Amino acid sequence: MKSSSQKSLLDPRTKLLLLTFVSIFVLGNAGGSNADEFRFVLNYLPLFLLLTSRRWGAFLYGMILYTAGYLIQIFLVPHVHGLAGYLVLAVAGILLRFLPGILTGMYVVSTTTVSEFIAAMERMHLPQAITIPLSVMFRFFPTVAEEASSINRAMSMRDIKFGGRKVFKIIEYRLIPMMTCSVKIGQELSAASLTRGLGSPEKRTNICKIGFGICDVIVFLTLAGGLAFTILKAVNFF
Repeated sequence: MKSSSQKSLLDPRTKLLLLTFVSIFVLGNAGGSNADEFRFVLNYLPLFLLLTSRRWGAFLYGMILYTAGYLIQIFLVPHVHGLAGYLVLAVAGILLRFLPGILTGMYVVSTTTVSEFIAAMERMHLPQAITIPLSVMFRFFPTVAEEASSINRAMSMRDIKFGGRKVFKIIEYRLIPMMTCSVKIGQELSAASLTRGLGSPEKRTNICKIGFGICDVIVFLTLAGGLAFTILKAVNFF
């Protein structure tokens, strides 16, 4: 999660809109071949946003995996057949369909504080039945990632890792503690959210300032232009 002093480039509502477009057009393959150009833009837009938020590692890995996915799709998929062809196609599909959604979700979660998210949900007049679970989710995944990192370091010191002498104890000493921590973290975050008044029928005050800026306008125009281009291409306007 970003610190409270760091200004986010985009409004939380813009981030959620971008995540929705990536899920529909990239993961859901909406528009088919008519949305190929728009899908290409949606693939690389999260990488640009990760770069602006200084997520250098995610940006670098994303560029490498995207490039590998497009190279596989262009040079290998048309020439490989049978079982190998299905495997190659599956690899390309995972890299070009699932990865953009993962990177977009990573950007949204890592650059949006819980206060910003709740303020955005209140601006959208969404019910608390939606706001509370989503706000808990925003803290759940980063906390679970920290716990997983701590467990991995502790088990590596005991040689419980792939390639180690105690590799068969990974399930017992890594997965089971991770499952236990996940359940406990979810309960603690839910209790913390209710303690802060998220379940109260009274309207909460929020000192977090959010709003649309020039970057939000650019993203809106990009998404609207890509959607219009896809629709016009589908009706044979071009």
